[in-house]
Amino acid sequence: MSTRPYVIDEMISAKSIAARIEDLCREIQKEYEGTDKLIVVGLLRGSFVFIADLVRELDLPIEVDFLEASSYGDGMESSREVRILKDLRGAIEGRDVLVVEDIVDTGHTLNHVTHLLESRLPARLKSIALLDKPSRREVDFKASWTGFEIPDEFVVGYGIDFAQRNRNLPFIGKVRFTEAE
Repeated sequence: MSTRPYVIDEMISAKSIAARIEDLCREIQKEYEGTDKLIVVGLLRGSFVFIADLVRELDLPIEVDFLEASSYGDGMESSREVRILKDLRGAIEGRDVLVVEDIVDTGHTLNHVTHLLESRLPARLKSIALLDKPSRREVDFKASWTGFEIPDEFVVGYGIDFAQRNRNLPFIGKVRFTEAE
């Protein structure tokens, strides 16, 4: 973990996040209208706040499951090696599936998870990311829905961490390192 001091500047307010989630849920409702059950798969750990707010806003029959994939560890840069640390509990074959990600940076994690889940033959597989950093993309992948496109900044809050800290912030904040006093 970094011992460098830093401050967090608010980038996206809690109010803006809530309003965007309402808009996204209207679109998701239209896409999955008539489904017998939507399996919402949260990518741990960063998506847990986003998925909680998302599923509360959806008026669909929902099952929630989680998959933990890692390519960061405690660092600020992706290792580009995606490891599955916790797999789904249930089968998704023939089901409608929505994968929920906190942030798409290089694209490696969501690309890897999508290919893994496609191999399990869901009826429909779509993805949603709260944040997208297209300037950092290393693989050609775009989520089906995106909350906010952001510049190449290191961000925390709303479930997203820096060395397991700051997940509990109600907003998205930009990490700015300061000089030690």
